[in-house]
Amino acid sequence: MRMETEPRRRGRGRSGAQAGNDRRAAATGLRQTAWGQPQLIDAPTCPLDEEGVRAIDDTAMRILEDIGILFLHDEALDILTRAGASVDRDTRTVRMDREMVRAHIALAPASFRITPRNPERAIDIGGHHLAFGNVSSPPNCSDLERGRRSGDRESFRDLVKLTQHFNCIHFNGGYPVEPVDLHASTRHLDCLHDMLTLTDKAVHAYALGPERIEDAMEMVRIAGGLSHEEFDAAPRMFTNINSSSPLKHDWPMLDGAMRLARRGQPVVVSPFTLAGAMAPVTLAGAIAQQTAEALCALVLCQAIRPGLPVVMGSFTSNVDMRSGAPAFGTPEYMRATQMSGQMARFYGLPLRASNACAANAPDAQAAWESGFSLWACNSGRANMVYHSAGWLEGGLCASYEKFVMDCEMLQQVIHYNRPIGVTEGDLALDAIAEVGPSGHFFGAAHTQARYQDAFYEPFLSDWRNYKAWEEAGAVRTPERAMARWKRILAEFEPPEMDLAIAEELAEFVERRRREGGAPTDF
Repeated sequence: MRMETEPRRRGRGRSGAQAGNDRRAAATGLRQTAWGQPQLIDAPTCPLDEEGVRAIDDTAMRILEDIGILFLHDEALDILTRAGASVDRDTRTVRMDREMVRAHIALAPASFRITPRNPERAIDIGGHHLAFGNVSSPPNCSDLERGRRSGDRESFRDLVKLTQHFNCIHFNGGYPVEPVDLHASTRHLDCLHDMLTLTDKAVHAYALGPERIEDAMEMVRIAGGLSHEEFDAAPRMFTNINSSSPLKHDWPMLDGAMRLARRGQPVVVSPFTLAGAMAPVTLAGAIAQQTAEALCALVLCQAIRPGLPVVMGSFTSNVDMRSGAPAFGTPEYMRATQMSGQMARFYGLPLRASNACAANAPDAQAAWESGFSLWACNSGRANMVYHSAGWLEGGLCASYEKFVMDCEMLQQVIHYNRPIGVTEGDLALDAIAEVGPSGHFFGAAHTQARYQDAFYEPFLSDWRNYKAWEEAGAVRTPERAMARWKRILAEFEPPEMDLAIAEELAEFVERRRREGGAPTDF
């Protein structure tokens, strides 16, 4: 599938991206946090002591050594056999001893950089860095005017535009809603084209077999104006794969991840371990299983390309034991995320987590569950946060209003992680002496010089008193969020793209469409 012709050399996209964002923010009246990644400055929360971490590690290793994991991909079995794993071809069960696991995991970098078509949007993954991505993969979407509906391309494009607009969103985590009005065989071509033209941020591509991931790599290469060698030399995109818990990795995701790995593009491995359903009902058991399922796939990636940038994913939460429905933003989800952070740091790997909730509307439940999820990501020191904005119904719906509400929370998390200054000016001894015991600080010179940027200023919260709020129409948070996204979409301008690049990208999409795209079962 790789194109052998070299691209025409051209510019890499818009310069001065922040200036453009500031102009658009001014146009919409929305005060944004400036583009940039926050750094996690607090010590991580550690529910496990050192003995607990080693107990979970030992259990994960015993799963890999004694029970094994199913790999439903023949070439993966060949690669793992050569790497030293014990492979039962009849059952497709792979067993790895802990020395093999540790040796391969030690090859992975603790941090790395992903550079999209606009280098000013590069993001660092790992260490103290934190990156937020949009909601990804729900089949439905909703807003207050049109209600809940199946995803379509118009809604997909709307949510991609919101992804581009908000500086607190650092990467495209996938399809913000599945556009089911597009045929499955060519849907990936239209979706990647929209993401690459309506945003200039890093893009995720779904690892679902050969054609989709090969097309995605070629489209990202074209959009970046890169040669094949330049694309292969550094991370330009990424994927996330999920195990089919318990204890199984399926063919389509393995195949896509392996193809990305060969070309040096990052792979995130996130087992889908819901305690009580696809994993043990105890948190320690669920995290041990999650760890084993993630590590074995990461070993495969390192066996293919030693030193490949990879991320350990966490998605462990619990289910409602009355109905079996997934629950998120729970105390168990918070602890599982923090424990996952401990395990990722134990292996020297970046961590992926999620802003998830089970609420069915952008209401108080959605706010507290997402608030707890984001606090778990922050306190667990997650480096990549998927589904950061817009997730509802346990991932079955993308909400326009929730997207805006979540971005308010993301900006506050970013502001929270600002370093605390302790310079002479910060300590304000002169101001304290000036005001003394009988005055106030409103008129102090120290306050006057700093008041405009002293505190976080929300774009969605309403801090007026009740009477003023009532006189202004008593508009509640979801309705204020609706007004925001409507104005953003009405005034949206896509980021610039070199005309020659845009033409080559469109030509590639049309050629692959004529060729049929990816085969499907219907």
